[in-house]
Amino acid sequence: QVQLVESGGGLVQAGGSLRLSCAATGRFLSSYAFGWFRQAPGKEREFVASIGWTGVNTNSMKDRFTISRDNAKNTVYLQMNSLKPEDTAVYYCAAGLGTTPSRPYEYSYWGQGTQVTVSS
Repeated sequence: QVQLVESGGGLVQAGGSLRLSCAATGRFLSSYAFGWFRQAPGKEREFVASIGWTGVNTNSMKDRFTISRDNAKNTVYLQMNSLKPEDTAVYYCAAGLGTTPSRPYEYSYWGQGTQVTVSS
């Protein structure tokens, strides 16, 4: 069993930055890949980035968002720069077995999410 708690969300102006954190507890955490997803109202959950032993997997936001992992702290981060109003969403952290999964069904554990709101 893995528990995930996200933090770091909030309200930011367009062009600003936020760093989200995902604190993980449980056993065999080093065996898991971790990912970030986001979901805006009325939209499907969207893959943002994942990190595993083989490296990092990012989508089209890779020029603005960076995922990293501190194994000593059991924490995964998402650094978000140059934020845009369309980045407004609830951001979720997830843990799953695999290399760098990008599909929600590949993840077994999910956090409760943290709200990110970007004002124009």
